[in-house]
Amino acid sequence: MDWVKQCGLVRGAYRHGVEESGTPTAPAYVIGDVHGHHAELVAALRAAGLVDDDAAWCGGTARAWFLGDFFDRGEDGVAVVDLVMRLGDEAAAAGGSVRALLGNHEILTLGMHRFGDTEVPSDFGTRSFARSWELNGGQDADQAALTDKHLAWLRGLPVLARIDDHLLMHSDTVEYFGWGDSIDEINDAVRDVLAGDDIIQWWECWRRMTTRYAFRGPEGAEIADKVLAALGGSQIVHGHSVIADQLGVHPSEVEGPCLYADGKALGVDGGVFVGGPCLVVRLSPADADPEPFAEVATEPAEDATGDTDVVAEQDTDEPD
Repeated sequence: MDWVKQCGLVRGAYRHGVEESGTPTAPAYVIGDVHGHHAELVAALRAAGLVDDDAAWCGGTARAWFLGDFFDRGEDGVAVVDLVMRLGDEAAAAGGSVRALLGNHEILTLGMHRFGDTEVPSDFGTRSFARSWELNGGQDADQAALTDKHLAWLRGLPVLARIDDHLLMHSDTVEYFGWGDSIDEINDAVRDVLAGDDIIQWWECWRRMTTRYAFRGPEGAEIADKVLAALGGSQIVHGHSVIADQLGVHPSEVEGPCLYADGKALGVDGGVFVGGPCLVVRLSPADADPEPFAEVATEPAEDATGDTDVVAEQDTDEPD
């Protein structure tokens, strides 16, 4: 593929990137997009045995990764972040871990907070974080409730990680390679952007993270293979793209993650904001009972939910 040649991706070139805490043999879980649905998240974590009736950590040495998109389209984005931050402390005290990736809606939330309606220079018409934030379900209450502690925590999140043999990312895209060719380089580059005040770089970060569907279609497995060769792991696990759209069903019919691209990709966004489940998916250990999943063919189905992140008016989540 041309993008692989351009990025100079070679097998074995990756570094270990984000260090995983907790016991390596302990169960590992990923949690898909939450989008401000705090009550649904707590119920899903409780059903998975990770929190108790008081929403306190009871998962022991288990390891959990949130795949991003805490905000927008639901009312309790900051409450979700508060829960994840607290569970991180409680899990660490029990010998486990709770960590999170940065999703495109975190970038949008941060961009709105920093730049508001400042116009982004563009050849595609008037653009601003405020406009995209409003179009994508931004909540005034979340902006009002953000504290310096929230902002610092969000800006410090990685965009990529590995847990065991799984490569974790929020967006099912190859746009990450615009920031580097290893997990460390990519994470550092995004953190550098979010530490700065260059609105064009911030906007490009938002734009790249809204792209999707890289592992669908007849070449999806080949692209997934090349991403894994560059960054490590044997399976990509991502959120961002609603499973119902992959299957061509109503979100309420989704019962588990979606395995596709010849088993090289696992989608875990249940589409809670459109009536689907908030998915908490157990990945490992290998001898655990397998999670139920829907397996799909390489040809993508037509979108059932119309899920799309609007970068600006008359501009969808496709690359410019």
